[in-house]
Amino acid sequence: MTTIRIVTDSTADIPLALRKELNIEMVPLKIHFGDEQYLDTVTLSSEEFYPKLISSPHFPRTSQPSPAEFLDLYQELLEEPDTEIISIHLSSALSGTYQSALLASTMLEEHADKVHVYDSRSASYGIGALVAAAAKAAKTGKSAAEIIDLVQTMRENFYIYFLVDTLEFLQKGGRIGKASALFGSLLNIKPILSIDREGEVAAIDKVRGQKKAIARILELLAADVPDRSIPQLHIAHANNLEGAELLREAIMQQFGVQQVDYITLGPVIGAHAGPGTIAAFVSTV
Repeated sequence: MTTIRIVTDSTADIPLALRKELNIEMVPLKIHFGDEQYLDTVTLSSEEFYPKLISSPHFPRTSQPSPAEFLDLYQELLEEPDTEIISIHLSSALSGTYQSALLASTMLEEHADKVHVYDSRSASYGIGALVAAAAKAAKTGKSAAEIIDLVQTMRENFYIYFLVDTLEFLQKGGRIGKASALFGSLLNIKPILSIDREGEVAAIDKVRGQKKAIARILELLAADVPDRSIPQLHIAHANNLEGAELLREAIMQQFGVQQVDYITLGPVIGAHAGPGTIAAFVSTV
């Protein structure tokens, strides 16, 4: 019987306890403050990152893993007989991480067909939810093809909305994408952003004040989910638990939510979204 191993990268923002529970392997991206380099969530935690983000004189930079880092992990996992790998990663429109993983898979030569590299076209728990679902399916004995079909279906029925305090971090990090038209026009304006089907950051709306912005997210979700049934709700935040709780409460008052949890945005995602960001990740399957 084939064993399916699930691999992702640190931008999936999957809590360590859940990664261990589901036997998920993670390759970290890197984050740089001046000459200091850290491994995302490994040598720099979220709890350490956000105070450093505010106090450091250096704007953080991020970098993708090398193909060699993926290759080493793939080779290690494939040492076990009858093993296949599904490797799910940060949107290729936002990072070269997916390309590094894909290149590593081609370097396996005769074992290349045993590694399936998948572009999530998403970020943070837009990746994490797919990875967790894949890992749970692998535990039940699903085949690689069945798991990839599941992930594809889930991605097509997934909605993401996030509020940032400022577009400065996305702009300086070069990840502002289709939201660039909003930059420079903000005065207590809360941009409502998403990640579109191409995996790029996209502007949905701009609303004055957090309360009105959350109300607008509820309107958007009502259009996305007409029956108001949400099997899984993931609320994420960048050092803003109070804002995350307001968003969760508002959604749960108007929708039938079966399962909810909180996610902390890790250092790499937080470096681009900026402190204070809150986000809703909604799965309808």
